Amino acid sequence: MVRSIAFWLLWMGFSAYAFLLAPPNQSDTFALIKDLSTGQWNGINPLVIALFNIMGVLPMLYACLVFIDGRGQKVPAWLFASASFGVGAFALLPYLALRKPNPTFVGEKNALLKLLDSRWTALALAVGAIALLTYGLTTGDWSNFIQQWQSDRFIHVMSLDFCLLCLLFPALIGDDMARRGLQDQRIFWAVALVPLLGAIAYLTLRPPLEVASERELSPQS
Repeated sequence: MVRSIAFWLLWMGFSAYAFLLAPPNQSDTFALIKDLSTGQWNGINPLVIALFNIMGVLPMLYACLVFIDGRGQKVPAWLFASASFGVGAFALLPYLALRKPNPTFVGEKNALLKLLDSRWTALALAVGAIALLTYGLTTGDWSNFIQQWQSDRFIHVMSLDFCLLCLLFPALIGDDMARRGLQDQRIFWAVALVPLLGAIAYLTLRPPLEVASERELSPQS
C-alpha cells in the first residue's frame, strides 16, 4: 500500500510540475519534434538528438520486463507499456502503482514474450543505447543544452522523464529476478546504483525465463 501511494504521489507531482511549473513551450517546439522524428537533424544539438532517440530505447527496456510481469497482473500491462513509447514515465508510473507483487510466471511464452526475453533483443537494445549515449556525450553542446533545458518545456520535461525512467527500473527487477531464480541481492543493487547501464547489463546477462511447465517437468531432487 505504501509503495502504491508513493508511486501515485510521484506521478501526480511529476504531472503537476510538467504542466504547471516547467518552462513554457517555445514557438519552434513542434517543428523540433517533427525534425527529430523524421531524421532531419541538421543544426540540432546532438545531446537533444541522443536524448530523444534514447527515449525510444528506454520503453523497450521496460517492455522486456512489463509484458512478462503483466502475465500475472489484473491490470493490462500491455496498455501502459505501449503508452510509454509516447509519454514515458507518465504511463509507467500508474502501472507501478497498480501492479501487485508477481514473482512467478505461469503458462507458456508466446512469440512476443520470447522476443522480449531473448538475449539478442537485449544486446540490440544495449548497442543502440550505448551508441546514443556515446554520440550525445562526445559531440553534444552542453552549454546550449542547459540553455534549452532552462527555457523549453519539451527539452526540460523529456530530460526529467529520462531521469525518472532510469531511476524507476529497479522497481520491476526484484520480481523478475525471482522468476528466474536469481537470489543474489548484489545484482539488484548493481542495477539500482548504476542507472541505465545497470539495466542494460541486467537484461543482457539475465538467464532465460523458466515457464511453469518446464519447472514441473524438471526432475525433482
